[in-house]
Amino acid sequence: MWSTFVVQDEEARSTAISGRGTEALSGMIAVRTGGGGKRRTRAPTASLSEHQGGKIKLALFVAAVGITLTVLGVGTEFWVELASSKNFYNNETCLSAHYGLWKSCMKRLWVADVDPERETCGPIDLPGESNCTYFKIYTTGENTVLFHKMPAKNLTVISAMLAILSLFLMGTGAVCIVMALSKGEQFFLKPASVCFTLSGLLVFLSLIVFRQSVLSFLESDHTIPLHHELSWSVACMGCAGILLIIAGVLFLFLALPYSIWEKCLPKREH
Repeated sequence: MWSTFVVQDEEARSTAISGRGTEALSGMIAVRTGGGGKRRTRAPTASLSEHQGGKIKLALFVAAVGITLTVLGVGTEFWVELASSKNFYNNETCLSAHYGLWKSCMKRLWVADVDPERETCGPIDLPGESNCTYFKIYTTGENTVLFHKMPAKNLTVISAMLAILSLFLMGTGAVCIVMALSKGEQFFLKPASVCFTLSGLLVFLSLIVFRQSVLSFLESDHTIPLHHELSWSVACMGCAGILLIIAGVLFLFLALPYSIWEKCLPKREH
C-alpha cells in the first residue's frame, strides 16, 4: 500500500512539472509572437489617400499638357518667320522663310496672292514652292544661309541643348510622379517638383537664347531687309514653360506635410 502511494505521488509531481513546463513554453511563444499567438507586424507606412491621389493626377495632367506643348514646339520649325519685301526680287514672286531648332524652309510665293496692302512677302501659309533642309551644324558643322545671312550657330546649338535638357527633366519628373502614385509615397513629389520647375525655366531660357540668335542672324548682313516675327512654335513653348512651372509649384504644395490653405486661413473656433 505504501509503495502504491509513493508511485501516485511521483506521478502527480511529474504531471505538475510537465504542466508548468508547458505553460512556460506557451508563455515564451506568446511573448515572441506578440501575445495570443499573433505575429507582430510592422506599422503600415503612410500612403496617399484617394483625395491626395486625385490632386496629384490633376497636377500631372497640367504637366502632361506642358510636356506635349514642349514636344510640339521643339519638333516643329515655325519658331520664326522671315519675309523680304514684296517687290524686292521681281513683280511676280517673292521669298519668305521660317526655321526652328533643326530645320529651315524657304518658300517662293506669288505676289498676286499677297495682300495688296501688305508690304512684305507672306504670310507663310500661302500656296507656293517650298524647299526645306535640316541644319548641317549638328552633322558636318556647316552653317545655313538664308537671304545671304547665317544664323548664329553657337546660339542655335545652345538653344537646342537647353530644350533637350528640359525634356529630360520632364521625363524624370513624370517618372517620379508615377512612382508616387504606384508606391503611395509622398516623398517622390519633391524631386518631381524640382524637375518640372527647372524644366519650365529651361524652356524660357531656350526661348531667350533663340531670340538672341535671331537678332544676331538679322544683323549679320543688311543687304536684304527682312521682316521677322516669332511664330506659333514659340507660343507653344511659352505656354509649356508656364504650365510646367505651375505644375512644379502644385507638386511642391502637395509634398508639404500640411495644407497651405489651412495654414494661411486657419479655422476660427466659435
